[in-house]
Amino acid sequence: MTYWFEDPGIKAILPLALADAIKGMTSIFKTPAFIMGFNVFPEGMVIGPSTADFIGAHAPKKRAFFVADEISEKYAQKTAGYFSTNGFTTEIWPKALPEVPIDNVKECAASMTAFEPDVIFAVGGGSVIDGAKAAWILYERPDITDLGSQVSPLVLLGLRKKAFFVAVPTTSGTGSECTAVSVLHDTQAHRKIPIANADLLPDVAILYPEFTVSMPPKLTVGTGLDVLAHAMDAAVTPAGNEFTQAMSIAAIKMVFKYLPRAYKNGKDREARYRMLMAASAAGVGFGQSGCALTHSLGHSIGSIFKVHHGLAVGMFIPYSFQFYKPVCDRYLEICHALRIEGKTEEESFDNLIKTVKEFLKTLDVPLNLKDLGIPKDEFERQMPLLVKYSVEDIDTIFSPRPITEAQCEKILRYAYEGKDIDF
Repeated sequence: MTYWFEDPGIKAILPLALADAIKGMTSIFKTPAFIMGFNVFPEGMVIGPSTADFIGAHAPKKRAFFVADEISEKYAQKTAGYFSTNGFTTEIWPKALPEVPIDNVKECAASMTAFEPDVIFAVGGGSVIDGAKAAWILYERPDITDLGSQVSPLVLLGLRKKAFFVAVPTTSGTGSECTAVSVLHDTQAHRKIPIANADLLPDVAILYPEFTVSMPPKLTVGTGLDVLAHAMDAAVTPAGNEFTQAMSIAAIKMVFKYLPRAYKNGKDREARYRMLMAASAAGVGFGQSGCALTHSLGHSIGSIFKVHHGLAVGMFIPYSFQFYKPVCDRYLEICHALRIEGKTEEESFDNLIKTVKEFLKTLDVPLNLKDLGIPKDEFERQMPLLVKYSVEDIDTIFSPRPITEAQCEKILRYAYEGKDIDF
């Protein structure tokens, strides 16, 4: 199978399109409408328009289709129950699978088509939201038969003729509720397939912290590190601007303050709420400026060795930033935000890497691939594929420093042993 991001023309155009000179001529900064807080699904009277009023104004048929998985089905039931009480006809499809297999997306789209909704709700973590986005494409555009090759970031899909899209995250990590991206899984190739199109940006994001309280500690850490990797990469990528950088820096500060609290005490509702906000802020940031090597390297490790996405990308933060450093000084903004500036730029950078590593330790996260339990012989055997997937990943285009295959292999080997990048 060929993928859109392998197209030489697109690979040549994207870096140019992301340059300051081009983006300075015309840029679009768009976010979902946010409905957030502890009373987003009120049972009594509210002051001003309720959540149901807001959604109903855009869905005249009031036919709501809810996508969930077996874990988030209970949250979908609560959400659907609220809208049913307010006059909506609802249907729940609770069969979404982790990592978003493309066949699963097609199954969801078939059920969506049979129901004919005018509003689609994705209630769950990143996989649920990404899968619902992809199914939405097939619902609106039945002429599209190959998501991996027919969805391009350069041509709008023309969605919303049948339905608009509402994301209700139940984890605090992916930021998919704020991005125009969906990451799918080609199960035959064992490969992550990102698709990107401006039309995929959700219309509404409902942030209800009660849905995240039950996340176990390991999932809390994994999703939280995904937020941090999103935000830190977005803060330094050349495709960013003052808007995306402001959102990314805000997310970084919240993660450092509230993720340890949420990890130690899942019932800490302030921490849960702030981590939801951090995830969405990071989503706005990286959704419009891109991630970089934390994600391209993390995607390949996660796909081949079944490492949790957030854990994989979070572990690559120190290595990626050490690789960026010779050509990028935007890390100084992060140092300033965290109040870890040194007397020199070099000292500030050292403080940043030390702070990130200590932060990972407090969350009981390994600092190298070896300690993730990846066997050395299997790591070596898969190296050509790891390099291929990392270099070809769309996130690599956003790296502040271009990377060669040889450099990529070297980073992976350093990361396996836990060795600082020195090239």
